[in-house]
Amino acid sequence: MRILVTGGAGFIGSHCAKRLAAGGERVVVLDKLTYSGNRANLEGAELEFVEGDIADRDAVAAAAEGCEAILNFAAETHVDRSIFGAAEFIETDVLGTYVLLDYAREHGVRLVQVSTDEVYGDLPEGISSNEDDPLRPSSPYAASKAGGDLQVLAAVRTYGVNASITRGSNTYGPNQYPEKIVPLFVTNALDGESLPLYGDGGQTRDWLHVEDHSAAIELVLRQGRPGEIYNVGGGEEVENRVLTKRILELTGRDESLIRHVEDRLGHDRRYSLDTSKLEALGWKPTRTLTDGLPETVAWYRDNRDWWEPIKSGEYLAYYRRQYAARLAG
Repeated sequence: MRILVTGGAGFIGSHCAKRLAAGGERVVVLDKLTYSGNRANLEGAELEFVEGDIADRDAVAAAAEGCEAILNFAAETHVDRSIFGAAEFIETDVLGTYVLLDYAREHGVRLVQVSTDEVYGDLPEGISSNEDDPLRPSSPYAASKAGGDLQVLAAVRTYGVNASITRGSNTYGPNQYPEKIVPLFVTNALDGESLPLYGDGGQTRDWLHVEDHSAAIELVLRQGRPGEIYNVGGGEEVENRVLTKRILELTGRDESLIRHVEDRLGHDRRYSLDTSKLEALGWKPTRTLTDGLPETVAWYRDNRDWWEPIKSGEYLAYYRRQYAARLAG
């Protein structure tokens, strides 16, 4: 099968693209190569790369020619950046998704929309989101992803597009751009820099290894039903402050590096996913944080040549804008 992987030079997209290529599929990666897209993430994989924007109809048509399926990873993804400004998020996550759906409708192509558990919003203890729950996004990022998801469901209902949605929990592993909590805190700890922990650090997230996430998306591509949503979660709920201490232990640093800083605006307290629907297709996570987090820390320790160049330029400007005043306070 010839498969277009949009956003395939990013974190989860690159892992899934390499997985599919290793399995013998003919993979085409379309990526805009914004700040978090990195061609180095695809090294060693036999695939075709096209630089382009999913909101550009001509770019999509050229990259998708001859493809039987599209996996849409292309998105602006970081909540903190969406709080600074949501225009790029709407452009990619909403308009870009519409362009892909339009192509899929015209050419009879299967599409899987890769989304997030953040569209469900904040949850009290003891409750997990299932696929039929209403959407209650808290951030501009989550709202843009919810908008894309709703377009997918409308396209299935109105035009009969062969599309499914996955909603994943917090994902970690190698090659993740160091703005999210795991790569940010690991690389800061390795350099002996402060770890800016939002609020009291009691926010709870469900953690999922990127290889397990990629396996789930491939399964939905092959077995998912049109118009259906599939939650993808690791089943490991951990508070951010607990995760932070584990990272410090694994990097050989002490807790003096932790800096509790002003919390994120609209910060959701807890996410949790009911994954029974996906498990009925035969999927289960194979890695726990006990195994996966040490492997991830080791990867960043051994691959400074990947992340050190990133933590300059645009990244440094963003980091200072996001954390300088908080850390000074």
